[in-house]
Amino acid sequence: MKLEVCVDSVEGMLAAAMAGADRIELCSALEVGGLTPSAGQMARAMELAVPVHALIRSRAGDFCFSADEVTTMVADIEAARKAGLAGVVIGAAGGDGRLDRDALAAMREAAGTMSVTLHRVFDLVPDFAEAVETAVELGCNRILTSGGAVGAPEGAEAIARICDMAAGRIGIMPGAGITSANVGAFLTKVRVDEVHSACGRLRPMDARAVAMDFCHAERLETDADEVRALKAALRA
Repeated sequence: MKLEVCVDSVEGMLAAAMAGADRIELCSALEVGGLTPSAGQMARAMELAVPVHALIRSRAGDFCFSADEVTTMVADIEAARKAGLAGVVIGAAGGDGRLDRDALAAMREAAGTMSVTLHRVFDLVPDFAEAVETAVELGCNRILTSGGAVGAPEGAEAIARICDMAAGRIGIMPGAGITSANVGAFLTKVRVDEVHSACGRLRPMDARAVAMDFCHAERLETDADEVRALKAALRA
């Protein structure tokens, strides 16, 4: 059972790796759901012994990207590949909520032999079965999903159905809201071989920065103890 930890800082990346994460999803700005990490962050990732996948998302907001935004994300994927990262995490939707096949195909092609995860844009689609087939046809390696719920524990029944739809053709990786405290109960309902978690704790931010609207009142930071605890729970 593998544990992927989502981080948005070099400190978080190092902490997750040292605490036993099997894979890291590297982002920036988790407070808005995560954005593409910087070139410097991607370079630092190569210091680690664990594989690192970069989130590719050019802006906050929805996942309906313009042609220019897709071109930017393709360039970001090429930068991640040149940096030597193991994979990328991608997603795009059309105005009807279905996966944007053309945008995803361009990003998948840019990734080459890198591992590719379809992110939680999947949770917004109107038809999970159709989206699974699209992801398989595009050659994605896995789908990150909460089963369309706010958190994976709440979406466990849907995730189990999605696993049946996948039928071993593509990995299904539950994520959102999974902790060391609830993963045991969750895995009695869903049979998977990897899970995704931020393993975070909230730290208050400087009141002056908050007052100036530079940041939110709290920031989610990687908790190495929670990484260890979740990894131990997965071994149990």
